[in-house]
Amino acid sequence: MTPDNLLTTAAITLPILLTLRYVFLCYARPFREHRRCRGTGRIPYPFGLSGWRFCPRCNGTVLRLRLGREQ
Repeated sequence: MTPDNLLTTAAITLPILLTLRYVFLCYARPFREHRRCRGTGRIPYPFGLSGWRFCPRCNGTVLRLRLGREQ
């Protein structure tokens, strides 16, 4: 196998394997932690006020549906 063939094979199989991994991940774990609240479900009040509020994007559930997965 020449180096050109090896690079071509790697360039084709690597994206396919990464895509298959993500498809399996969407099937096995359809939800992921929400980035904005860092998986806590709460965010601090703006402008330095004390306290916290529920994250408006995940509604305090801590989880968001993965991209590529439909409800």
